[in-house]
Amino acid sequence: MPDNSEAKPAQPGIVAGNEAVRQRFAFDDTQDLQDARRGFMGTAPDNVIRDADGRAVWDLDAYGFLDRECPDTANPSLWRQSRLCSDHGLFEVTEGIYQVRGFDLSNMTIVEGKQGILVVDPLLCAETAAAALALYRGHRGDRPVRGVLYTHSHADHFGGVRGVVTDEDIAAGVPVFAPRGFLEHAVSENVYAGTAMSRRAAYMYGAALPKGERGQIGAGLGQTTSTGSVGLIPPTVDITRTGQTETVDGIRMVFQLTPGTEAPSEMNVHFPDHSALCMAENATHNMHNLLTLRGAQVRDPRVWAHYLTEAVDLFAASSDVAFASHHWPTWGRERVVEFLTGQRDLYAYLHDQTLRMLNQGLTAPEIAERIELPPALERAWHTHGYYGSANHNTKAIYQRYLGWFDGNPAHLWEHPPVESAQRYVEFMGGAGEVLRRARQSFADGDHRWVAQVVNHVLFADPDNAEARALQADALEQLGYGSENGTWRNFFLMGAYELRHGSVGTPTVTAAPDMLAALTLDQLCDALAIRVDGPRSWDADITVRWNVTGGEPITLRLRNGVLTHVTGTGPAATAPDVEITLAENHLRDVLLGVLPPDELTARADVKVRGDAGKLGELFGHLGAPDMDFAIVTP
Repeated sequence: MPDNSEAKPAQPGIVAGNEAVRQRFAFDDTQDLQDARRGFMGTAPDNVIRDADGRAVWDLDAYGFLDRECPDTANPSLWRQSRLCSDHGLFEVTEGIYQVRGFDLSNMTIVEGKQGILVVDPLLCAETAAAALALYRGHRGDRPVRGVLYTHSHADHFGGVRGVVTDEDIAAGVPVFAPRGFLEHAVSENVYAGTAMSRRAAYMYGAALPKGERGQIGAGLGQTTSTGSVGLIPPTVDITRTGQTETVDGIRMVFQLTPGTEAPSEMNVHFPDHSALCMAENATHNMHNLLTLRGAQVRDPRVWAHYLTEAVDLFAASSDVAFASHHWPTWGRERVVEFLTGQRDLYAYLHDQTLRMLNQGLTAPEIAERIELPPALERAWHTHGYYGSANHNTKAIYQRYLGWFDGNPAHLWEHPPVESAQRYVEFMGGAGEVLRRARQSFADGDHRWVAQVVNHVLFADPDNAEARALQADALEQLGYGSENGTWRNFFLMGAYELRHGSVGTPTVTAAPDMLAALTLDQLCDALAIRVDGPRSWDADITVRWNVTGGEPITLRLRNGVLTHVTGTGPAATAPDVEITLAENHLRDVLLGVLPPDELTARADVKVRGDAGKLGELFGHLGAPDMDFAIVTP
């Protein structure tokens, strides 16, 4: 269990702020509590889900402390949301549709057919998905899986697929449905920038944080990410248009494609025989991210709002329940319409008001400080910023339209963080003077300023023990006051790593299945981003792969850039070495499984030219850092 003994009590200003939240909102509204517990059938007898080696990957009872009254060290609104998300077990959504909730960050939905079941979004890891399926079968019988459906391209909605089906099942005809573009986006997001995203996700979800009143209490969208085996089975049926219908085991489905909303490849699904609408992750019981704090491409709130309007037009009149792959369902046609249109208005308002202020000359931080939701939207619990926030979403919209530069030439060529910090600290009279004044600001309750200014001291001198301690204390207080679950986790993870050192990356999504799904083009692109450019400026190496049964691929390292050409056109320059091999061997060497010298020594691989050039080429590659620093340089 991670050590949290250094966590401090909440300061008076944080206590007062949290009390103000308690007075401001309708905590006596129990509708969400009723909906979150409706249809409960039971939960797993074993509270801890383990992998094959006995390592715990999920603990169902880790959040039992949320049954207590909200303490001073948590925002009451986030505590309420986390309490709702922590309910775990099997729930009946409507006749023939069930959800397993609280077994991972996401929900797994099960739709019963004539003989078997359709599994929708099989969680993040195989272990939690298998436990969820076992729970369902314990209550509803050992029905075979007749189909799998991925609503979108984020790993917490497909990573556990091997816990519910096998490759043999797929070969025997079990279909895997997914929206157009799913595989490209699923693998590219988790591979190209996967190292940085996964490291930052450790902060965003706080999976390694101690859980408790002064630690991790949830992430708003769900509690946290599981830490088991992430896999991927490629789709066998692509959904390519809105209105497309498919049937599996007698289960009829009507699809609505929603690209560019919560994910670049996403879709909603209507089950007409059940009068039920699956909203994927496009309408959940919180404000979602337009730019997730772990990092991603900015999402389009204008398009998101459009697709929510379209969902109402297409399906609301024939939907008695709407459910998603996070949180709890909404029942009743009037309530479904109110929920979907409220979510629509939320994203449209953020978009339009950001653009209005942007066109008045306000910058992203200024817009983020000024934005206020209309009272009717603010009163609705499902618009609260538990996962996304109005603050960072408006900055994302600004970034989408105008990018990082705010137009002020003073910001066009600033010094990088360490060099800036050294100058700031010197101008402010040295580290001792900065810390003296920062301690006073801390006592005055201005923790936000303390974190901002002490950050300069830390980047000027990361070994300054007094600065590390004060910064940890300031970040901790900011976490205690945050309504947003991911903000709280970021603040508390920063404090934790300053006190205890790095936790690394608890959940890695660039798993073997993900890598195996990469095309050869994508593998070559992934190799190119590992080239150490400055070390490779003078290199000029060309390797041609003659792939058995496929077109040749020519790799050339020149000017610090690794390019590849498929085929034998003019861009394919003459090689220094030509290697004829099977595709599986090429994949192994590109993925680093097979060293270059072992590849060229194989009897079934033919080499013509200078074999040493292959090892020379790979010598110019660097390795990503799974443990890079975040709160220090």
